[in-house]
Order: sequence, then C-alpha cells, then structure tokens
Amino acid sequence: MTHVNGSTRSVGTLVKQGTEQLSDLVRQEMKLAQAELAQKGKRAGIGGGLFGAAALMGFFCLAALITAAIVAIAMPLTLWAAALVVAGGLLLIAGVAALLGRHKVKQAVPPVPGEAVDSVKYDLETLKERAKR
Repeated sequence: MTHVNGSTRSVGTLVKQGTEQLSDLVRQEMKLAQAELAQKGKRAGIGGGLFGAAALMGFFCLAALITAAIVAIAMPLTLWAAALVVAGGLLLIAGVAALLGRHKVKQAVPPVPGEAVDSVKYDLETLKERAKR
C-alpha cells in the first residue's frame, strides 16, 4: 500500500497505528468527560451552598411569619387553638410539597457529560464512514 508521501506500509502496521490512535482517542474522550463532570460538580456544589444559605434565611423568615400568624389568630381564639390551626395549615402545605417533589424527582434524568457523549458519537460515526471506504 502506498502512502500519500510515497512510503509503503503493511496492513499490519496500519492496523497497529489505527489501534493506537483509537486507544489515544478513547483516553482523550475519557479525560474530556472527567473534566466536564468535575466542572459541573464544582458549579453544583457552589449552587447548593448558596441554596442552603437561602433556605436557612427563608426558614427563619417563615418561623417569624408563623409566629405572627399564631398571634393574629390568637386574638379571637385561645393561643393553643391558634397554634393548632396554623400547624394544620403547615402540614397541608408540607404534604402538597412532598407530593410535588416526589413527582419531580421521578422525572429527573441522571447527569450525563453531554459534550463528551456527543464527541464520542461523532467519532464513532466518522470511524463507520471511513470503514465503509
């Protein structure tokens, strides 16, 4: 077989080079996927921390609002009855939130390194096309 620059290489040499190149390609794709997942993980960690801080502040705000609701309801009722009414409302809200959360978790898809997957698909298509020639 004559090469572009005029040298001849055996089929065995070409298969060996192709195997080496394919191995290098697979290693590079794995490194790309690892880097992409690390970057996404770091962003998710920072976002999770910020959500945690927001949730803590929201919790304290909610506690203050619940206290205000109990005090407001306690004007016509006794204090224990007002607290019971507010607790029932909160239990109802918690139940609805739990059902909605369960539904959303079931719809979630596993995290996938999208760029790496697309790149591997492209590489496979290219290899298939060249193998046909």
